[in-house]
Amino acid sequence: MTQPTSPEAVTDKIPERLPVMPLFDSVLFPKMVSPVVVMQPEAIRLVDEVMSGDRMIGFVLSREKPASEPPAKDDLYTVGTNALILKMARGRDNTVQMLVQGVERFTIREYLAEKPYLMARVALMQDVERTDKETQALMSNILGLFEQIIRLSPGLPQEMGAMAKAINEPGTLGDMVTSIINAKLDEKQGVLETADVKKRLKKVNKLVNYQLEILKLGNKIQTQVKGDLNKSQRNYYLRQQLKAIQEELGEGDQDKVEIEEYKKKIEAADLPEEARKEADRELERLARMHPSSAEYTVAATYLDWITSLPWHTGTPDNLDIKKAGKILDEDHFGLDKAKRRVIEYLAVRKLKPESRGPILCFAGPPGTGKTSLGRSIARALGRKFYRISLGGVRDEAEIRGHRRTDVGALPGRI
Repeated sequence: MTQPTSPEAVTDKIPERLPVMPLFDSVLFPKMVSPVVVMQPEAIRLVDEVMSGDRMIGFVLSREKPASEPPAKDDLYTVGTNALILKMARGRDNTVQMLVQGVERFTIREYLAEKPYLMARVALMQDVERTDKETQALMSNILGLFEQIIRLSPGLPQEMGAMAKAINEPGTLGDMVTSIINAKLDEKQGVLETADVKKRLKKVNKLVNYQLEILKLGNKIQTQVKGDLNKSQRNYYLRQQLKAIQEELGEGDQDKVEIEEYKKKIEAADLPEEARKEADRELERLARMHPSSAEYTVAATYLDWITSLPWHTGTPDNLDIKKAGKILDEDHFGLDKAKRRVIEYLAVRKLKPESRGPILCFAGPPGTGKTSLGRSIARALGRKFYRISLGGVRDEAEIRGHRRTDVGALPGRI
């Protein structure tokens, strides 16, 4: 690890030719100390060479994201910060970690070389200071807003406020506050490129105002959320605690057990392809839900229903026309037209078993033999007979089923 020298001692020794290193996720400001991690071989070579000399590097923000290849000169902003390497250490993963301190702003006049690293001719940017009442007012306002940001930001130490108050130079105050607040990189770059101190403070004032409003809004939303905790949410947290206790006691995760049981039911049901896709999709949704939610019950009821259906349970049809006629005659006297229509239906099914036969509809007053005739057809075909009574049903949802989004949704009679 190298021993640093004072940055003030090198302020007047900044060379006109300066090696340039791109930054991707931060903007370095004058007099600010910042860590920099170097991973690209070209950048590591640059660090090795400057460490044997004046240890000065120009840092410039890149418009492009980091990639395997170093960014081209056209991808870099034209204003950067000259910095002194205070400390340098090599990591075990072929990286170099540095602690650098910004010295002065500079603007790039032209690039002199691109290989093995960027080398540029630079010109220093001097601050244009105008100490007047407006500048003092801007400094005071920025300090007040910055103190509020520190109070609302748990990640910022309270000592930051005292450090900011100790700064007497308006330009340095603006740089320090901008380097700390959570602003966009292009907004920070805009502050770095502003040499006029009063204009710089106006930009910083706008940034801290915006950042403070965001923090206040975030805290307001968090307070509302905490205040709106209802019974189901409290139950959720209690269930989570109970779940942790059960795991600690080795009682197992009941939710996972239930999901595994549904997986076994789906496998045992031997669903058709389309039904299997729908059941798997619903099971994935169920696994992501909490048992206390209303949707969990709906999904579980749906899976219970779909796995209980007799998907592959059936009986072969007995299409013996003579036997069918005999059974119809045994069960009913008369009804010749109805019997003849049933025999015609069975004959068509026998000739074309692959075709989907029409639905037989018997109409007549109560007690004329409609239900018993259907029972005879089932006996003739060797099928089970199911009777679904729709008398008095006025809600179509009871027949075709409710929408699953309805509370208490159930499948229909058919």
